[in-house]
Amino acid sequence: MDAKPRFILAALMSAMMVLMVTLLVTYLNLGFRSDFLVQWVKAYFIAWPIAATTGFLVMPMARRATDKIMKLVG
Repeated sequence: MDAKPRFILAALMSAMMVLMVTLLVTYLNLGFRSDFLVQWVKAYFIAWPIAATTGFLVMPMARRATDKIMKLVG
């Protein structure tokens, strides 16, 4: 896989994982409070196994999206 498709795939995967894991888990546990950032860092390390699993499961969809994007920007 060339650099451009690898970059697009990594961007899509990280966007999905960050949104789903860190934001959702931190919000569900604490809500948005003044120390959200500090608590988010803690939640990030707790949520890592979830992020890894999500990445594994989402990979086929992200690959298909990458292929479609590459056809558009060609």
